[in-house]
Amino acid sequence: MSLPLLSLLIFLPLAGAALLWLLPARFCRHGVALCMGLVLLLATFVLWRFEPSGVRFQMVEQAAWIASLNVHYRLGVDGLSVLFLPATALLFLGSLAASWNGIEAARRLHYSLLLLLQAATLGIFCALDTALFFVFWELTLLPLYFLLGRWGANSGAGPAAARYFLIMLAGGIPVLLAFVLLATAQPQPVFDLTLLLEQPLPRSAQTAVFLLFLVGFGLKVPLVPLHTWLPQLALAAPGSLTALLVGLKVGAFGLVRFAVPLAPQAAQDMHWLLAGLGTLAILYGAVGMLAQSNLRVGLAYASICHVGLAVLGLASYTAQGAQGAISLLLSFSVATGGAFLLLECLRQRTGSTDIHALGGAAKTMPLLASGFLICGLAGVGMPGTSSFPGEFMLIIAALHSHTGAGMAALFGLSIAAGGFLALYRKAFFGPVLHQEVAQASDLRRREWLVLLALIAMIAAIGIYPGPWIEIVRPAAEAWAAGLGR
Repeated sequence: MSLPLLSLLIFLPLAGAALLWLLPARFCRHGVALCMGLVLLLATFVLWRFEPSGVRFQMVEQAAWIASLNVHYRLGVDGLSVLFLPATALLFLGSLAASWNGIEAARRLHYSLLLLLQAATLGIFCALDTALFFVFWELTLLPLYFLLGRWGANSGAGPAAARYFLIMLAGGIPVLLAFVLLATAQPQPVFDLTLLLEQPLPRSAQTAVFLLFLVGFGLKVPLVPLHTWLPQLALAAPGSLTALLVGLKVGAFGLVRFAVPLAPQAAQDMHWLLAGLGTLAILYGAVGMLAQSNLRVGLAYASICHVGLAVLGLASYTAQGAQGAISLLLSFSVATGGAFLLLECLRQRTGSTDIHALGGAAKTMPLLASGFLICGLAGVGMPGTSSFPGEFMLIIAALHSHTGAGMAALFGLSIAAGGFLALYRKAFFGPVLHQEVAQASDLRRREWLVLLALIAMIAAIGIYPGPWIEIVRPAAEAWAAGLGR
């Protein structure tokens, strides 16, 4: 293609961020909405142009960047990444809608940082050069730090922002070291992902690379015990920002894209480690959810539980496991991300998301309560929702490869589902005891329009998953074939 669609997709938010400083302050929100709407249309067009039965990496763009190091500006998408582009664009648009009236100070700066974060996130899913991927990976830290620290939900936002920034900055070190080891293992430095997939490292070097990736990406997933930043951040950050952090599982995507295929022999040797970490996350997240009284923190623990299932199924190293993992991560974008957006709407109306400050919220906010129930049920994998196809494939893959861990996963998922329903009942049912709840208004038009789009995706993926799974299937089979499975 002569038209660089992926570059346009990444640089459109950056152009929008620059143009914001030329607009009057009162038009900033509408300008951002227009920019994000165009990004969504372009991402949908990229998905429409993608051919699942064609070559694996499509719409590839390449230009020399640092010639002396053989580093290139190289973009492309395959079945493992292309679905995340419209999902990311839609979630950012929903984040804007949820915080529409919540940003009063320094609007230009806030929206510029949000657009910068969108561009970096889209770049993570498109990068086919490991050095370029790392640039996008690290570029997400700066806007997240300022968005959390400057516009946090409470007084703990500053410390939470600093802690998150330092933890993720430290987590980038093992990722960078792994990329350097991969590049320097060849006669000439190689950062091209497609070439690295064809030139596996010696087994001894693979072990170091796999463990480095596991630590670096595991912090972002997050895997237990590397998860401690998430509950604090979920409580301190605005729900619109938490939706982006929890809904877009770029850490788990890193495991799928880099950790396993670039160190295939080491990954299979340490399948027990990946499966064990996934099982631990499932059980820990489910039990941790039962001890929470705040809906945001409870959802954070539920996300740890369900991303653990993706890691466990991925440890089967089969095409079915890869398909299930990508399907579940895609569902996170619309289901868990949508739930956090609705919690931000709830916080703006009542001042809290703690169940002790709520009760009876469904009487005054029926649309919000219904939407949160749908997103929550999708998050726990109810049949007919977006998470069910992915969870079903992951459980089958886990039972075949790690039967005991698969049985433990079923137990943990049942606990998580019960924990969600208990939190929901206490927050939204019963008598209205607090004045803030009694006077709260329901979703506004722009909010329920975004909610309808998310629910439509939840239902479409859950009821008729075939087209979505077929987009992922060829790339998942190639992924498994590269592991010899």
